[in-house]
Amino acid sequence: MISKFEISISINNKIKKVELRCDNEEISITASFENQPPKAYIGKNFYKCFGLLRKANPHITFFCKGAKINIHPSSMSTQMSLGLKAYELEIGKDPSIADLVFIFDYEDQQLTNDPEEQRAFYLNWIKSRIGE
Repeated sequence: MISKFEISISINNKIKKVELRCDNEEISITASFENQPPKAYIGKNFYKCFGLLRKANPHITFFCKGAKINIHPSSMSTQMSLGLKAYELEIGKDPSIADLVFIFDYEDQQLTNDPEEQRAFYLNWIKSRIGE
């Protein structure tokens, strides 16, 4: 089954909309940008696919929760939503159900195209929870 999601992006300081096609059988996100053929990003879950998409397009700002530095899925949220839901983490605080977000919801603060920055935040968050 393919689900379509429209998100806002910025290319050369111009805000545009782009459609992301999420295939839950192949576990991929396909996107097409100006004058480029569609390209599929395949991963273990949609959060990972979206990370590959962003990393491959560093010139594009993606205005959604999945691009926010403090967003990371849990094992359970990944299993339940294939990575479409993730937690908005805060250093030193356990997440609650209220912190569970849809990765394609709009966001314009603390955005990154580098999944490694999100991973580094996540590891710092883990350290903050175990008192290191």
